[in-house]
Amino acid sequence: MADVTAQREAEPELKRVMGPWLLLLFVVGDILGSSIYALTGKVANEVGGAVWVPFVVSFLVALVTAMSYLELVTKYPHAAGAALYTHKAFGIQFLTFMVAFAVMSSGITSASTASRAFAANFGKAFDFDIGTGVTVTVIALAFMAVVAAINLRGVSEGVKLNVLLTCVELTGLLIVIGIGCWALGVGDGDFSRVVEFDTGDRTAVGGVIAATTLAFYAMVGFEDSVNMAEECKQPSRIFPKVLLAGLAITALVYVLVSITAIALVPVAQLSQGDTPLLQVVQVGWPAFPTHVFAYISMIAVANTALINMLMASRLLYGMARQGVVPRILGRVHAGRRTPYVAILFTTLLALGLIAIVSEVPELGGTTALLLLAVFTIVNVTVLVLRRDPVSHEHFRTPTALPVIGALTCGFLVTPWTDRNPQQYAIAGILLAVGVVLWGVNHLVIRYLHAEPAAAEPPPK
Repeated sequence: MADVTAQREAEPELKRVMGPWLLLLFVVGDILGSSIYALTGKVANEVGGAVWVPFVVSFLVALVTAMSYLELVTKYPHAAGAALYTHKAFGIQFLTFMVAFAVMSSGITSASTASRAFAANFGKAFDFDIGTGVTVTVIALAFMAVVAAINLRGVSEGVKLNVLLTCVELTGLLIVIGIGCWALGVGDGDFSRVVEFDTGDRTAVGGVIAATTLAFYAMVGFEDSVNMAEECKQPSRIFPKVLLAGLAITALVYVLVSITAIALVPVAQLSQGDTPLLQVVQVGWPAFPTHVFAYISMIAVANTALINMLMASRLLYGMARQGVVPRILGRVHAGRRTPYVAILFTTLLALGLIAIVSEVPELGGTTALLLLAVFTIVNVTVLVLRRDPVSHEHFRTPTALPVIGALTCGFLVTPWTDRNPQQYAIAGILLAVGVVLWGVNHLVIRYLHAEPAAAEPPPK
């Protein structure tokens, strides 16, 4: 143990290059993405014209959980996020592994969602009808294969690239908001629809809850920023105001976009297909080149897919290096220095989801389901780790908020939200794969009486 500690102390630290503005752009860019581009119509289908309400509820749930993350990241300013906090709180390796695997699986389902949205926008960009069936699936599969090839080659995830892609994503949403402001000014559109609830057989509250299980997918991403703690300048000081500002900015953008969308396009029309915002642009600004907005949407969802597949493969690689999944998943390509086995494994899972699940809402809903389960545990860890004081000052959330966060996130995981059972099936299959990996690795280690493999140089 002493040798391991000495080795870690000898390793160089990550370079602290991110100040408050770059961190803010990272947070906003990570939250923005395929969700609002792909799921606005599906959320409207659950709740009617008051589509903005589930986004506000999702923001409030995310805000409470973000307060828990702020206490933890300023208390333990290290990478690893939820898995680190779970391990510190409970010290149960299996639980730590399942939390990490759930986060990894959420990245795969999110990337699969983005792939299908990419396929839908691809058809709009190049002016041909690809329908909603086999052709969309084939294009999505091909896109995921391209993402895997880029991942295998090695991608430099620099801050400058994140800023560029964030600007592209935000530009598309600002175009929609601008169209809404113009429509309001000249009297076009029906803004009375934004207060109408149409929840079918459900009550208004039931409809909002069901819609929130989808809309919450639009607010995820803020939890990834805690993994940048070791690359931030003075993380304990800047994280609270930056993370809260990022959540507020994205929530405001989402509310304005959803109000514009429903004012210009009726619910029945908006809920059809996987390109709802493109419909808004076509109705609100007919002269705007349709293919340009489709390109913007493609960039937004492509960035989401690439970031999530990078995260998923590196997380699986990291677990292999710690000996909690089969070590073969930690293999690194000699030439490219990328975790090629982990990349291939996560890509196969994503391809399977794209081929089997034909509906974007179920993949997006599964992403939210997995992360809500993780957020429930994170809110509990805040309370448990109150007994572990640290020497430096850190943010402290009011005790009531983690309790509210745990209860709220836990409730949104349950079937009482009228969540589609298919989402539980998808999540269950993914987590079952994780249990098998854990079991195989545990049995192999016991059989060989071997310790986890020695650390390898990290991939590029």
